[in-house]
Amino acid sequence: MKVRTTKEQQRERLRRDMERFLSRGGSIQRVPPGTSGEPSHGARPLSPFSHTPKPQRTDLSRLAATIDARKHKPKVRRARSAAPRRRLIHDDFGEPLRWVWEDATTADTPDKENS
Repeated sequence: MKVRTTKEQQRERLRRDMERFLSRGGSIQRVPPGTSGEPSHGARPLSPFSHTPKPQRTDLSRLAATIDARKHKPKVRRARSAAPRRRLIHDDFGEPLRWVWEDATTADTPDKENS
């Protein structure tokens, strides 16, 4: 398991490193707060990564349009199956009388008993 150093240990190490640097002839300059390392005149230099020309971008508007068209495609209603269905027949007062089996072809036609 890796042993982590505490803040106190880090401060002590930094103090020792500074003393060693100064004892070997190094010097430390005081810099006033708010001073920037950038030159104050002119524009900023270009980034070292910006010297290459920008690559051509691929136009994806048509691809996005086709994907959107697929998303909003109208749903297709399936035709009803040809299996017979059970329908409840009511009398004149709305009371249930009996169940009737009807084919899918006759299900859409109005029934004389129900009207």
